[in-house]
Parts: sequence; C-alpha cells; structure tokens
Amino acid sequence: MDTGKSEVSGAAGAGERGSAVRGWLLLPASWHAWAVLGVVLLAGGVRVGLAVPDGGMDNAIVVRAAEAWLHGRSPYADRHFLYLPGAVLAAVPQAVLPTGVLRFLVPLAVTAGLVFGWGCALRIHGVALGSRFAVFGLLGLALGFAPFGHLVALGNWTVASAAVLPLALLLVRRGRWVAAGLAVGAAVAVKPLLAPVVLLFVFGRRWRALAVAVGVPVALSVAVALLLPDPGGFFTRTLPFLVRGDDSFVRLYEASPAAVLARLGAPRSAATLLALGAAAAGVWCAWRRWGRGGEGAARVVESAVMLMLAAFLVSRPSYDHYLLVVLPLLLAGVLTPGAVGRSPWFWVALVPQVPGFTWPWLEEGTRRAFKDAVTLCLLAAVVGWRCVTGGTVNLEEQGRRVRWSRTARPRVRVLTRTGQRG
Repeated sequence: MDTGKSEVSGAAGAGERGSAVRGWLLLPASWHAWAVLGVVLLAGGVRVGLAVPDGGMDNAIVVRAAEAWLHGRSPYADRHFLYLPGAVLAAVPQAVLPTGVLRFLVPLAVTAGLVFGWGCALRIHGVALGSRFAVFGLLGLALGFAPFGHLVALGNWTVASAAVLPLALLLVRRGRWVAAGLAVGAAVAVKPLLAPVVLLFVFGRRWRALAVAVGVPVALSVAVALLLPDPGGFFTRTLPFLVRGDDSFVRLYEASPAAVLARLGAPRSAATLLALGAAAAGVWCAWRRWGRGGEGAARVVESAVMLMLAAFLVSRPSYDHYLLVVLPLLLAGVLTPGAVGRSPWFWVALVPQVPGFTWPWLEEGTRRAFKDAVTLCLLAAVVGWRCVTGGTVNLEEQGRRVRWSRTARPRVRVLTRTGQRG
C-alpha cells in the first residue's frame, strides 16, 4: 500500500512540476531576453553578409537565373536552378540591386522569414508571441540547430516554405481553408517544396482550397513561362535532372535514404525502392492521423508534418535545411501534453544537428549528409508512430491512472455455502 502511495505522490509531483515549468515559460519575456535574441539573430545575418558577397550560394543561383532572363537567355541553362518559372520573376528585384545591399539584405530577410514562421507556429498552438517560450524557443533554434545557420548562410529559398507552411496551417486552424490554399499555391509557384501539403486539402475534402492551391502555381508558371526564351525548360531540363539525381556535387549533401544508401554501396534501384516505400508509409500515416480526428492543433500539424517528411524521404535533392519547414511546428507544440516533442526520441533525432558536436569520420562537410539522414529518418519514424498510435501518456495522465488503480479498484466479497467469507 505504501508503494502505491509513493507512486501516486511521485506521479502527481511530476505533474505539478511540469505544470509549474509550463506556466513559467508562458509568462511574458523580459527585455533582457528580447535583447539577447535580437543580438543573436542580427549578428548571424551580419556575419553572413560580411563573409558572403552575393547573399548566399543558393540565392545567387536564382539571381543569376533572373539576370539571364533579363539579358534574353534561358534561366534553365543552369542545371542547378531547380525552381518553377515564377521564381525568375520573383528574383528580378534582387538582380537590379547593388551587391553591397544584397549581401546583407538576403541573410537578414531569410532570418526574418524564419522568425515569421516560428511566430505562426506558436499561434497555431495558442502560445503568446511575447512569452518566454517564444523567445527561448527561437533562441534554441538559432543557436542549437545547425540547419538554421546553414539556411541563413546559403540564402536558400526554402525559407519561403518555412514561413508559409505555418501560416497556411494557422489559417486552416481558423477555418480559412481557401486562404490557406492561396498561401500554399503562392509558395509552390516559387519553389515546389510544399506540393505534398495539397494532400491535406484532399484529406479534409476542401475542394475549393485544393483548386486554389493547384491553380495558382499552374497559372503563374504558365504565364511567366511564356515570357521566357525556353518556356518548357523546367520540364525538359530541370525535371529530368531531379528524377535522375546524377549531379556529383549535389549528391554529397543529399540526406534522402536513396542517396545515402547508394553512397554506402547499396544498389541504387534497391535504395530508391526503399525510399519510395518509406514515403508511401509516411503518406499512409498522415492519412491515418487525419482520420483519427481530435481537437486542437495536433491533427493539422502532425498530418502536414508527416506529409512533408514523407516527401523529404524520397525527394532528390533533400537537404538538412528542409527540416526547418517542419521542426518549428513540432517544437512550438512541446508544451502540449502528448505532443510529438514530449517523446525522448524526438530530441534524440536532433542530436546530430547540434552545432559544434563533432562525429567521428563525419566531420567533413561532404559527409554530414549521413548525420542529416539519421535525423530525417528518426524524426519521420517518431512522427509516424505518433500519427498511428496517438503517442505516449504524459505524467499527469499516469498519475490519474495510478490513483485509479490504487484507490478505485472494486472490492469483491464471495460468500460460501456455510456463510464464511472467501
């Protein structure tokens, strides 16, 4: 009986401590915390501006494509330009800006996009933007998650997806499905990274939103393609390149299982089939999660995140900074009981991405794809398990179950024929 009391008191104490920590994190942040966050974010952008002359290697590819179009050449002559025609038009303002402005503007704009996405992710879960958790969470991403710095340094347009997906899911949470479809469609028109999210509109049977999400990028791409010297360049050059994935430089940084297993000596066809199977399983997990229903943000967030992770498992290329599209959505919900972020395996998956933590034989930049693959696969497994099973029980619920088992167990008396109690 004493053991039962100790279990109850231990579980109850853990639940009370968890509630106290949650309450403290939801209090307004002090100006000191805001100042530290501002200095960290600003310093990161300025550091990149001082070190990189063109606003980042990946951003320079898009700017060169816009410059090629302005000079009458095809932007798809560069096989590393992997964007839809709408990106060419979107990059024109950068093509006419002075380099001295661009080198600082791009990293600061990427940082601002990540901050915007984090803010939308917080609001999805009902967390105040001025809370301590909002400040410390973003500070943790900037200092403790290596792909954050990588994305700022590269100036990759993945930031558009990292900003738009939380915005779209916030609109879905508020019942504004068509507006969400418009946001997703606009992002896909620039870079088709969010294309898997259109399945969320199929799950929800929101056909008008689906039509908008598909129609906007199609219309914009066709309209801009007609202005290019090579209107079908995306289909004749870029798409075959993405399907083959034969670029020796890109392959060194790909985190998809197909690319990593091939580098380890596995047959390419077998690696591709395994990645396709994992992606199909991910889509099934997302469908199951949506079908389970449930109130709150978990249904929308977990379904969308699973769809994106399933795509990352099979897409070519698949880089570490793609994780910034989904990670803020999961991290922002960590204060919710039963969330994916409450699983210890969620944090284990992020260990390979801790800056400054060196791994034997994987210290070279061309080998970090192996670490990225571990994070991607483990994170997909954690989210998939949550989608299918509903996750684990939190301490407060464990305390309630212990109390029930110890105090609410019915007592049964059995009377024998002679009237004695057995």
